[in-house]
Amino acid sequence: MAEVINMPKMSDTMTEGVIVSWLKQVGDDVKPGDILAEVETDKATMELENFVKGTLLHIGIPAGGSVPVDALIAIVGKKGEDISALLGGAKPATSAEDKPAVEDKKEDSEKPDAEKNTAPPEKAVDKTNDKIKAEPSTDNKKDAAPVAESTEKETQQTTGDQTQPEEHDDRLKASPLAKSIAKDKGINLAQVSGSGDNGRIVKKDIENFVPAKEMGSAKTPAKETALPQIVAEESFKEVPVSQMRKAIARRLSESKNTAPHFYLTMSINMDKIVAARKQMNEYSDVKISVNDIIIKAVATALRKNPNVNSSWLGDKIRYNNHIHVGVAVAIEDGLIVPVVKFADNKSISHISAEVKQLAEKAKNKKLQPNEFEGNTFTISNLGMFGIDSFTAIINPPDACILAVGASKETVIAENGEMKIAQVMKVTLSCDHRVVDGAMGSTFLQTLKDLLENPVKMLV
Repeated sequence: MAEVINMPKMSDTMTEGVIVSWLKQVGDDVKPGDILAEVETDKATMELENFVKGTLLHIGIPAGGSVPVDALIAIVGKKGEDISALLGGAKPATSAEDKPAVEDKKEDSEKPDAEKNTAPPEKAVDKTNDKIKAEPSTDNKKDAAPVAESTEKETQQTTGDQTQPEEHDDRLKASPLAKSIAKDKGINLAQVSGSGDNGRIVKKDIENFVPAKEMGSAKTPAKETALPQIVAEESFKEVPVSQMRKAIARRLSESKNTAPHFYLTMSINMDKIVAARKQMNEYSDVKISVNDIIIKAVATALRKNPNVNSSWLGDKIRYNNHIHVGVAVAIEDGLIVPVVKFADNKSISHISAEVKQLAEKAKNKKLQPNEFEGNTFTISNLGMFGIDSFTAIINPPDACILAVGASKETVIAENGEMKIAQVMKVTLSCDHRVVDGAMGSTFLQTLKDLLENPVKMLV
């Protein structure tokens, strides 16, 4: 009898899956252990394993399509077997290409009639290709010409006045000295206002005289220049939301909206950690990073502060005896949190090797569910990007997340003297339903003590 293969639930938060590719086709013989397809979940791209011997009789969803958990995706049975009864109750799969069209129609139907019938302004939109062009203002061109013309006329008039021969200088009331100075400077006495008796022009009038051309040039407005014509068009692209991005949006929105966050920030002197790391790498086969040491320090601090290693469950609070530290890893289309389990029981070199392996699998979307589930505390480190400090959103079901910034040279006071030290800022985001300020502060004090005195991690 033919067997129906449904979309399996591959993680605790998975609600639907996308078929990335089919590795077997209809008519192919399959046996238990064969990989039928690659499935994208909200956490990773995983292989869909077959558990039935027979022939692949039906593929219910094409590559690129998505279906909810437990929906039919394939049928395996004997070659030539009638599967019409099995297909009768199956719901049609949703293709990735079909979704935008449905959404577009829905959005269009929800628009009011007035909006549907309203055409965009003709000046702003080119109806042939819906491209918006920025047209230069025509008002500037109309205003610019008269200004230029009037300026030119004023200049000509002023120039003409100054170049007129001084035919009537003798008839003007002016002192001989004023006339002599005016002649030497080429000043037309007809343009000079006298300050002496009965308007007589004297020496100081000539000395204080400012030609009309200079006065005019100071008052004449600058010629307006039309801006060059710039033709541009708005552009954008829209891409379907991946399963991972949907999960990030859903989980972190839920966390931020339901968990009352509060934040505690502390500065830590990292000089001894930098020196210890240098010594460790001289003896370790694995290159140890500062982040590896921070993971070990966090795990040790959690062992000493179990109240922080907890979860809110609605009607009860869970205090975890085991310590599973999640480490946020950035990948191409989002981020994922691989988990270092029982981190307090592992050496720093062990943690370093495991983190590198998990990060590589995460970037290749090859993590298995048990490798990204079960975290009791999470670390998000943006120090490698030069970020001084930041606040992180709590990663459910944890009660806390630690945001780690960069280590930077900072002037500090030590034993009454000023010195330069490598200082790192960390910020603890806490769920106030579970962790109070004193609990979070005590945890940070313990973490600071361990990082500033790394030998204590070995005790």
